Amino acid sequence: MKIAVVGCGALGSFYGAKLGHCGETVHFLLRSDYAAVRQHGVRVQSIDGDFHFHPHCAQHPEEIGVCDLVLIGLKTTANHEFGRLLPPLTGPQTLVVTLQNGLGNEKQLAALFGPDNILGGLCFVCLNRLSPGVIHHTAHGHILLGEYQRTPRPRTRHLAALFQQAGVPCDLTGNLEAAHWRKLIWNVPFNGLGVAGVAGYEGVVSGCLPAGSRNRPCLTTDILLGDPRWEKLVCELMGEVIATANSLGFALDESLIEDNIKRTQCMGAYKASTLVDFERRQTIELESLFLAPLRQARLAGVETPRLAALCAILSALSRDA
Repeated sequence: MKIAVVGCGALGSFYGAKLGHCGETVHFLLRSDYAAVRQHGVRVQSIDGDFHFHPHCAQHPEEIGVCDLVLIGLKTTANHEFGRLLPPLTGPQTLVVTLQNGLGNEKQLAALFGPDNILGGLCFVCLNRLSPGVIHHTAHGHILLGEYQRTPRPRTRHLAALFQQAGVPCDLTGNLEAAHWRKLIWNVPFNGLGVAGVAGYEGVVSGCLPAGSRNRPCLTTDILLGDPRWEKLVCELMGEVIATANSLGFALDESLIEDNIKRTQCMGAYKASTLVDFERRQTIELESLFLAPLRQARLAGVETPRLAALCAILSALSRDA
């Protein structure tokens, strides 16, 4: 397959390199990392074994042309660039797969290209970009793949098999929207509290941002699970996400709270992606990860006081950026 990766940070670089390393033709659309990746390729330091891959490198989508598959690893804060970056890469048969977090990404793509070839991939992986073209993979790696507003077709099964051949565990879901809510169970507390924790426990609970909070350290996953107060808050946020999802008909079980806690304990002092963005003074993914779920909870009449307070802190921090 001819594959384009749009958004070559930790996520896009890792999965693009995995596909390329197993023999697929992979093009990276790059900005600031262009010179480094063109010269040195992508180096992945992985718990599953280090490897090195040289992708085809481009600075403009027109240099790549129409592809069989487009993988989107952009932060959702860059979704306004879809209309500029993606049309040169897509034809009538091109599959467009967003690997992004949060709600609403497939809907935005379907508005541009129609719903037929839009897929979503939920990535359960611990990654950090150490420097241009250098990716550190510390845990997990599984992808859950589904089609927008339909059950998987044979093409999606073929794509899942392609990921599996590349050493990426990949399963299919017949309900992509439910799968997004399932992933929010982890993303909301660990991405959200990791950043909002700069306000202190009392600040996060009250939704009030004390002066000077931005200069305090963020909270890694081990800190959030190592303090009973923070762990209780993590679990309460997970419960609110589950309650909202269930009100929307997605039937998520409360046992997912314990499952997510156990899965996180093996990560050590992991910095979720929102923490990394915040520490780099980049725009955080406020809308797709936090505000959109809160709006859906309110529309469904579900009480989510912890999520509302979390959104208030994150919104204040975003305004102060």
